[in-house]
Amino acid sequence: MTKVLIDWWHRYFSEPEAGILFSILVLMIVFFGLFHKMLAPVLTSIVFAYLLDWGVAALQRLKCPHMVAVLVVFIVALTLVILLFVGVSPLLSKQATNLIAEMPRIVVRLQSVLTNVPQHFSFISEAQVQNFLSTIQSRLGHFGQSFLSYSFTLIPNIVSLVVYLVMVPMLVYFFMMDKSSILRWISQRFIPKRRKVLTKVWSEVHTQIGNYVRGKVVEAIIVTVVSYLTFWVFGLQYALLLGALVGVSVIIPYVGAIVVTIPIMVVAALQWGWSSHFIWLMVAYAIISALDGNVLVPILFSEAVSLHPVAIIVAVLVFGGMWGFWGIFFAIPLAALVKALLDNWPVATR
Repeated sequence: MTKVLIDWWHRYFSEPEAGILFSILVLMIVFFGLFHKMLAPVLTSIVFAYLLDWGVAALQRLKCPHMVAVLVVFIVALTLVILLFVGVSPLLSKQATNLIAEMPRIVVRLQSVLTNVPQHFSFISEAQVQNFLSTIQSRLGHFGQSFLSYSFTLIPNIVSLVVYLVMVPMLVYFFMMDKSSILRWISQRFIPKRRKVLTKVWSEVHTQIGNYVRGKVVEAIIVTVVSYLTFWVFGLQYALLLGALVGVSVIIPYVGAIVVTIPIMVVAALQWGWSSHFIWLMVAYAIISALDGNVLVPILFSEAVSLHPVAIIVAVLVFGGMWGFWGIFFAIPLAALVKALLDNWPVATR
């Protein structure tokens, strides 16, 4: 057994570049594990810089100077974000507040609907329905206490929001303006000169991460708009809030679509009951999900690395557990990074 482990270590870690690569990976995991919360504004800024980089590159291809291209793209993007924040955020906040205020009445209506379930499905007993309703009421009680506690910590959150509103635009601007010099400085200071594998892995992953971030945001926007318009046409309550939830759900592959279906079904069932209106809404939502997965995603992510669904789900669980939202958001590009490392890892030859 010892000989097998020694041979394995010699095969995969005896090369000098393999040791350097392994050390860099360990240091990065520890660093982001300890400081990812403090670095959240920086990570947010990097995401936005990736989103806007294609606009700068497009203007530069039209012979526009780099500084002018950055200023134009930055000002346009900042204006759109402000308009979106001012126009949409109050509506989302209002619908979320109304939904929370409606919770007691929703529970009563849900109770009346579920009470009739044992009459139609013999394998479900009244005791099971009552236990389910008791669990919901208990969870709502805990939710109310948590919401009250959260309200007392609102001031620090407002301060953090102000910091984000000031710091993130500044960082985005500097990342866009000085991207080349920042990457060159990092390369000279922290990356060893012997970096054949690192260069190959970076060239494979860099473009894919940029395409993934931009594609995922475009996908979220399209799905949000289409879902909202569909819900609005059907007259579904909280259409904008539910449409936004559907858009956010695309960030979490496979799992997000399943989770967000539950509130849509609950709201629709309580509004219309088990009627044809409910059925047609769910059919429309299923069509949106099918078009997203089979048409929109292949178009937006045509250059993405092909990963097995099991690998994607494992990546969401692992990186989400390590780094929260950012781990979930970057689960696919991080999985692509792991795949590129495994494909290009230096192996000693006998």
